Amino acid sequence: YSSAASDVYKRQIINYVVYKVQGLAPSKRRQQQLSKTIERRILMTLQYAPNEQNQVLRVAQWATGKVGARSLRAIIQHSQLELVGLYVHSANKTGKDAGELCGLAPIGIKATQSIDDIITAKPDCLMYMQEGVVLDDVCKILESGINIVTTRGEFFNPDFMDKTILERTSAACLKGGSTIHATGSSPGFITEAIPLALCSVSRRLDCLTIDEYAYIPESCSPEMVFDVMGYGRQDSGEFDANLLNHMSQCFEQSLSLTAKALGLTLDRVEAFGETANAKERVRIAEDAYIEAGTIAAQRITVAGIRNDKTILKFRANWYCATELDSPWELGETGWRVNVEGDTPLDVTLRMPRNDEPVAEQMGGYTAHRAVNAIASVC
Repeated sequence: YSSAASDVYKRQIINYVVYKVQGLAPSKRRQQQLSKTIERRILMTLQYAPNEQNQVLRVAQWATGKVGARSLRAIIQHSQLELVGLYVHSANKTGKDAGELCGLAPIGIKATQSIDDIITAKPDCLMYMQEGVVLDDVCKILESGINIVTTRGEFFNPDFMDKTILERTSAACLKGGSTIHATGSSPGFITEAIPLALCSVSRRLDCLTIDEYAYIPESCSPEMVFDVMGYGRQDSGEFDANLLNHMSQCFEQSLSLTAKALGLTLDRVEAFGETANAKERVRIAEDAYIEAGTIAAQRITVAGIRNDKTILKFRANWYCATELDSPWELGETGWRVNVEGDTPLDVTLRMPRNDEPVAEQMGGYTAHRAVNAIASVC
């Protein structure tokens, strides 16, 4: 209900609800107690419930990488959101206009490296989209009464969060009366929304497998390909432990959340990584090549186990070449979801190219789901 509703209308609503509850109350005294409690709660709801047509929520953006910049643009262009603050990590972005940092006209909001500037702006919600997590910053924001929507995988499922992160963020939320919500495309859209929709026609689920395909050079710089992701190096036989741990933690939380929604309990979650080598020399950029016999593809599998059988599985297939020394089945950038059970389904989701740079388009799949969640979180 709109906060502009008349007092008479509010009273009519209260009287109706109280009347309904009183019909179940065992005593007159209890009826009176219920009446006062319900009246107080309904008045608060009517006063503070979002006005879907008119209320504008104040939002701050934290970080302007590939996903953050896309989120920033979506906030600025949203008719029911007002950008009130922008936090950046790079000194060369400090002081620049927010519009300039996401390809739009100037809007009068300057980027800052001060968390106090963000808190002083009093946003209803902050979009936390940096690489890695600085827990002190997250908790300070939450303690200030500011809600957070994040694409960080560390916050997807309280039941499986790191103990320290859970305890500190829970305490901060209680202190500030705030909320933190995590979402995105992967994990998020493809590991939660799509599986639940597909399984809604099933009575028996044997296994649900999600394959994610990503042609890495299309959206990553050569520095990211070689220096960060490790393509082009000799295969040592040991998968990158840091990458595997990060993927395992993020997707364990999301898959466990989906299993819970399906009424299934996972006994454990297992994760492992594999690499495949290029059969021939692959050009990534000018004077940048993956040599034959070096790593050109990585595959990470996170599997939810129940009764010693895999029932939920996410598999990231990230590749720089398709001619590999391993017989991997690779697809175009996108996802394939295979449901095995009494109503089998095999669904492919591709990402047709638009007129934007690929990296910007890919950022939208993660950023927009988070932006769309702001109103619900606030």
